Amino acid sequence: MNKAALFFHTKNNTFEEVLKDVQEYISSKYSSFVVDNKEAQVRQLKMYISKYLMDYQLSVEGYTTQELIEKIYQEMSEFSFLTPYLFSQNVEEININSWEDIKINLSNGEEITSKERFSSPTHALDVVRRLLQTSGMILDYANPIVRGHLVGAGNVRITAFAPPVIDKDIGVVASIRIINPKKLGPKDFIEKGTATKEILDNIQSMVRYGISICIAGATNSGKTTLLDGILSTIPDDRRIYTIENNVREFSLIKRDERGNIINNVVHTVTKDSENPKEMINQETLLEYALTSNPDIIVVGEMKSAEAFAAQEAARTGHGVLTTIHANSCEATYGRMVTLCKLKYDMKDETLYNLVTEAFPIVVFTRQLEDKSRKIMEITECEIFPTGERHIRTLYKFNVEDVLEIEGKKEIIGEFQKINNISKGLQKRLLENGMPKNMIQNFLR
Repeated sequence: MNKAALFFHTKNNTFEEVLKDVQEYISSKYSSFVVDNKEAQVRQLKMYISKYLMDYQLSVEGYTTQELIEKIYQEMSEFSFLTPYLFSQNVEEININSWEDIKINLSNGEEITSKERFSSPTHALDVVRRLLQTSGMILDYANPIVRGHLVGAGNVRITAFAPPVIDKDIGVVASIRIINPKKLGPKDFIEKGTATKEILDNIQSMVRYGISICIAGATNSGKTTLLDGILSTIPDDRRIYTIENNVREFSLIKRDERGNIINNVVHTVTKDSENPKEMINQETLLEYALTSNPDIIVVGEMKSAEAFAAQEAARTGHGVLTTIHANSCEATYGRMVTLCKLKYDMKDETLYNLVTEAFPIVVFTRQLEDKSRKIMEITECEIFPTGERHIRTLYKFNVEDVLEIEGKKEIIGEFQKINNISKGLQKRLLENGMPKNMIQNFLR
């Protein structure tokens, strides 16, 4: 008698037992369906799973037949119980601390512990390997630390650790980040209290008319989500050229109802290689970007020597948008100087003058104690004819109180306009094509 038939006489079939038996059957007879993910073949594979379960009357306590079919399919062709989280608009991050400890960070700032877990350390490692393999990344003993992304979902970034850098009985450690899952735009930022309409309108206008901006903040402060939302407002006839490190997080291409592309976007990603001649870094992509007729260049994150190339591009008249890890607007320029010195060992004062000229506007974001994300400050570095630099605050979020309601904290505060943009920046916006009546919006 087939081993599967024995399950009919067993009161408590485990999911692992049923899965193993179905896998053996499907892989031996219909392996092509496991590999090929076309819609029709997906349906066919599920039909074969369903037929096998019915033929041998297999069931698992706690699952309906349809739920069992879906879960088996996820395990065989998708990413186990992680699949619904990966494609949910309400999930921002999945943190795998071990095979039996998985935390889910929701879009509302809440963190929950997954009720489901992997069946073993090996199972956890296999699923994360499957995720990484979609982008051609191999996680093994020789490459125990890997960054990749989920192909087909351009906004999912994966950082994973495997033995020997972690204990073998942990299985795998991974941070899976879903960038802007809800595709938030300015209206959403206003509703969530990230900024006011006036602040966002002014940022969008400066980007539209060629002012280079750096968004600064700590990890998980909302830098990339804010940048993605701002870029979604760029007119379709403006050519956007994005440069990202290893993983593509931006997905800015727009299509009409017929599937035709209606905007003008080029997405590029760096390439790692053990052969230095085959490596393509952000600095190289920036050099090629300058000859690709971009209106706006987006450097996903300044984290190394590409900072020097980015400020060079910004000072040649291109609008450059980027993010950086820094703990304030003013500290951003110091961080830029440090990164630029990785390329050229120039005097700090010289580099400071270069980066402040390149990025006159800095936006500082933060995730507050109540998990809300705010634009805490926007500054302009005004440059006087004498060469003197002065950092002036344009907008600021003032925290007035911290309340605790039913065990949850709530930040009370308000946005405040501190200064208008300088006359020098007004002149630059006018020269870049901004009508005078639009410039008046900055001076209210």
